[in-house]
Amino acid sequence: MKRTTNALINEKSPYLLQHAHNPVDWFPWGKEALSCAGNEDKPIFLSIGYSTCHWCHVMARESFENMQTADILNANFICIKVDREERPDLDEIYMKAVQMLAGTGGWPLSVFLTPDKTPFYGVTYFPPEPRHGLPAFNDLLQTIIQIWQDDREQIQQNSKQILQLLHNSYLHKPEIRTEAISGDLLDNAYEQLILQFDSGYGGFGTDIRSGLVKIPKFPQPGFLSFLLRYYHRTKEKSALTMVEKTLYAMAEGGIFDHLGGGFHRYSTDNQWLIPHFEKMLYDNALLSRVYFEAYQITGDSFFSRIGKRTLDWVIQEMTSPGGGFYSALDADSEGSEGAFYVWSPTEINSVLDKELSEIICQYFGVTQQGNFEGGSSVLHINKPVRDVNYSDATIKAMQQLLNVRNQRVRPATDDKIITGLNGLMISAFAVGYRVLHDKRFLEAATSAARFIFDNLLTEGQLYRRYRDGEVAIPANLEDYTFFIAALLDLYEASFDPQLLKKAIQLNESMIEMFLDKADGGFYFNAHGETELIVSIKEAYDGPTPSGNSIASQNLLRLAAITGNEELTTYAEKIFLAFGEQLEQNPLAHTQMLCGVDFYLSSPLQIVIVSQTSKEADAFVAEIRRHFVPNRILIFIDSDVTADKFLDLVPLIRNRVAIQGNPTVYICENFTCKTPVTNLEDLRRALIKIIPLFKE
Repeated sequence: MKRTTNALINEKSPYLLQHAHNPVDWFPWGKEALSCAGNEDKPIFLSIGYSTCHWCHVMARESFENMQTADILNANFICIKVDREERPDLDEIYMKAVQMLAGTGGWPLSVFLTPDKTPFYGVTYFPPEPRHGLPAFNDLLQTIIQIWQDDREQIQQNSKQILQLLHNSYLHKPEIRTEAISGDLLDNAYEQLILQFDSGYGGFGTDIRSGLVKIPKFPQPGFLSFLLRYYHRTKEKSALTMVEKTLYAMAEGGIFDHLGGGFHRYSTDNQWLIPHFEKMLYDNALLSRVYFEAYQITGDSFFSRIGKRTLDWVIQEMTSPGGGFYSALDADSEGSEGAFYVWSPTEINSVLDKELSEIICQYFGVTQQGNFEGGSSVLHINKPVRDVNYSDATIKAMQQLLNVRNQRVRPATDDKIITGLNGLMISAFAVGYRVLHDKRFLEAATSAARFIFDNLLTEGQLYRRYRDGEVAIPANLEDYTFFIAALLDLYEASFDPQLLKKAIQLNESMIEMFLDKADGGFYFNAHGETELIVSIKEAYDGPTPSGNSIASQNLLRLAAITGNEELTTYAEKIFLAFGEQLEQNPLAHTQMLCGVDFYLSSPLQIVIVSQTSKEADAFVAEIRRHFVPNRILIFIDSDVTADKFLDLVPLIRNRVAIQGNPTVYICENFTCKTPVTNLEDLRRALIKIIPLFKE
């Protein structure tokens, strides 16, 4: 029988293409679908998900591939599919609407809209038959059809109320504040993290009333990043202890891929044992960076090893031939979640000799009864990582198992290249290079940045998505801010002044395109956006930081580099626009609080001047050895055209290599201390300025 196709067949998104052969007459989001809804006076059924979403696959098999369900949808609705990674703006608006309507959210997101795109009902996954208190999906559809036909006025009233609530949720006007932005915001977040910390297994989510840890349990790299900065600011040891315990527990558990490297999405239990197996680029970018920063603070090589193994996985499995990074790996293979990753003793025995097989099974907790479906086991460290001896035999055995695993049917790769997500990963590789001096990491970061420049930047305009030769979708605030941050991080890894120049140019474009001139902060989409039912201005730090959070940090970093105080003012206005949220719900804004931490500091401005970069290597390495979150680092050598660079960085005026020797200028607020030309003097100067430096 010939397979049917729908309008998704012409799309590039792997998620949309997964549904291109459904009997449902799916449309992509666009004028054609919206016009049909108006012309035919039908409600819109909007389904939002992403290609590696397990429950999206489940609902597709159960409902969207079912002819009876398809007939109901096709006859009564205009059906639209959206990839949330391509259109995070649509996902943001309609997810918030569903959370208002249902009190919860998630994917697949199922929303019913009027022809003018206003939501009037929404849910997440629904089963094909009544289950767990949920009605059957077909029964839900019949209810919606009846209400649409018999009670249209009530739908219109409800949709107007929801639209007003959405408008109100994005109106962030700065309060009239008599006090300056203060460290109380940081203290409040820290105290709430203490209350939510799981002292047994690390991580966060403890319910204050019941004392129980909420599951699923997410890694929360934004919390960890904030705590490292709070420790640096206050020397509160418990802040570092929470980070260390969490990082160890995650790396011991099944949420970490012990053979291939990299982290799965989240844990289905509070012990980090059984993961939801999808792997997201953004999780691994943010987590690897936290592991490297923890290594800088503690000197514990375990943390650097986990960060390195995560980036190794990205190089091996998530890097396109052109250098850009893919978006995600699916949780499922052969129709089963986790099948690619789990093991039985019999399978391990078939690969290794008996003695080594017993060691590996004990080491990774592989048993006959198993800890996962069908008696299989998710690999996890069966004893404290601190006691593990990574012998040559163990490493060889792990490689043998990985080779065998790679012969299994692999989970699908979502090979979209997203500008913002690539920005997060470029930053991770840049930090990894600065910490470990692994040239592969600098090469990976540089190649990915070049890919964005060559493919997703046209006449100064950034675009969001590249796949299969097609560039599409104007970049949003997150794309701009994440990529600008990546260029700043990559500059401090390579000291290529062109990267700094590009970052400054793109930041100017970002301000011009996204700034809310009246109330401060930045809109999610560029000015003039008419397609959306509301204008988004958001600061919530979810699985990825918000664009406003990273914008605040970029603005402060660039102000410290360029001396442009207007950039500091823009950052201040972000904090004031979202000030009420920062006070009332700090844990939803921990990445923005990292920006507040920078703002409240006197950031170090470090300039290194040398005849050649090689002569200054030891000085650069000494500065990079330490965790100094609130600083900028500028390098000048004889190859730099001074006049051009001076336009970008006034701080370098009159900075010279004294007697031809590498010279370090340590400055605060553009006032520099006595220049340093001796490595030992540099160490003493840094320790004097920042007591947390390791001697």
